[in-house]
Amino acid sequence: MPMRLGVNIDHVATLRNARGGTHPDPLEAARTALRAGADGITLHLREDRRHIRDDDLARFMAALTAPINLELAATEEMVRIAIAARPHAVCIVPEKRAEVTTEGGLDVAGQAEALRPMVASLSAAGIRVSMFIDPDPVQLRASAEIGAAVVELHTGAYAEGRAGELGRLRAAATLTATLGLECHAGHGLTFRNVGPVAALPEIMELNIGHFLIGEAVFEGLAAVVTRMKQIIGAARA
Repeated sequence: MPMRLGVNIDHVATLRNARGGTHPDPLEAARTALRAGADGITLHLREDRRHIRDDDLARFMAALTAPINLELAATEEMVRIAIAARPHAVCIVPEKRAEVTTEGGLDVAGQAEALRPMVASLSAAGIRVSMFIDPDPVQLRASAEIGAAVVELHTGAYAEGRAGELGRLRAAATLTATLGLECHAGHGLTFRNVGPVAALPEIMELNIGHFLIGEAVFEGLAAVVTRMKQIIGAARA
């Protein structure tokens, strides 16, 4: 099956926030990515609002018909915001104030009792719920048990070139099928390393942000999104 590409535009907002004002506009970046072939847009509304802000989310929901995947921390505030906004999907991620970027997967097994009612509330609002996890069978099974529809496998260790990580991703992706979970993946993926992950048939969607926004400085956002879609398509074939 064709693989979907979700483009994370957080760092367009980061650049805007560095100087203040309204430029560059992350909504315009999202429109550009979608015109170039992106299948959806990913946003991370962090508790410290270092990337997109609440008003950005409202503008995105009003302006776009493409699927929006809202990444957020497992807090009551964020669940309330998501239910009010009603994006297509929510991906629950671990979040630390001091981190530069998400450093690993969520410990679903260790936080199952706290996460279960959040998943239930989001699902009842018609929102698909995903858990951002390491490719660990324990976390996969816990995600299924608390009612998540999707897991997004953290590909950071693979992107760093650690031995055996592609095999871990392959085994985790295979397990998702037996657990009834839709499988996504992302973090640290580039033109150079995305192919082997895109070739895993159980993975239905990749979410990529920092690399695409960084490469857009040199090649333009539309060009890099189009190129990433081509590489993914070739790997899938």
